[in-house]
Amino acid sequence: MDYVLRRLAAALPVLFGITVLAFLLIHLMPGDPAQIILFGSNSTPEQIAGLRQQLGLNDSLPRQYLDFLGQLLHGNLGTSYLTQNSVAHELLSRAPSTLVLTFSALAVAIVIGVPLGLAAGVRPNSSLDRLCRGFSFLGVAIPYFFLALVLVLFFSVKLQWLPAIDDGTVSSLIIPAVSLGWGYSAILTRLIRGKIIQEYRSDYVKAARAHGASESRVLMRHALRNSSIPAITTIGLQFGNILTGAAITEVIFGRAGIGSFLATSITSKNIPVVQGAVVLIGGGYVVINLIIDLIVGAVDPRTRLATAVA
Repeated sequence: MDYVLRRLAAALPVLFGITVLAFLLIHLMPGDPAQIILFGSNSTPEQIAGLRQQLGLNDSLPRQYLDFLGQLLHGNLGTSYLTQNSVAHELLSRAPSTLVLTFSALAVAIVIGVPLGLAAGVRPNSSLDRLCRGFSFLGVAIPYFFLALVLVLFFSVKLQWLPAIDDGTVSSLIIPAVSLGWGYSAILTRLIRGKIIQEYRSDYVKAARAHGASESRVLMRHALRNSSIPAITTIGLQFGNILTGAAITEVIFGRAGIGSFLATSITSKNIPVVQGAVVLIGGGYVVINLIIDLIVGAVDPRTRLATAVA
């Protein structure tokens, strides 16, 4: 219980920093939200001034931030300038699309990265190992948005097997998930390969072999178990990275998720939506990392002891 409380206490300053960042980023951008909202309506200066007063834009930045923070503490993300709907409703209605893409990309990373890392680590310097390392180098070197365009050109334009734009079907999810998960699968491959090689050189693995343990038992019972802790941590961190990367991927493929909604809201300087989206994504990142810390603490008690000593 003490370990959980310590992790929660460590997360609170991060959450506070996210609220400050979310507030400052959009307010430091050039442009007047009132003018953008009334653009094209032949609005008068008096109408613009009235809208600024209505939206609270004439208040000082510290006062606006305190109002924003007060709303957050009451579970209120504010109201959209453009639709007058609750920001929480606007974001949560788009969250399933973003989460489906994020979990699909994470599944791609795990399904590809873990087996390749194991195969390369068990047989280092073999032809299979060199092939896996070549894959990991390509995965790290190629940006996911460039890979997305290549996959669209090949599978959508040339072969016409998969749709290039989201149409609500499962097939339209394949290219975004693969392009987003590819690079992270390469990271997992390199991590697991290195840990398996390191574990195979340890004394307890040599002792297990000396006592007649089979290679499969050595791998599953000893090497893989001890390699799982950094792998779990990496997967948790990559989930947060994939979540933020999904925002860009949604724009590329026209998916109606939080990322594409955030992009249009930044353009229109819809302050409550931008602030709410940044807080939601950042808060999700913190929560996922907190969960990973708790899982690692449950798997490896030494982690809890090290934290208690620190």
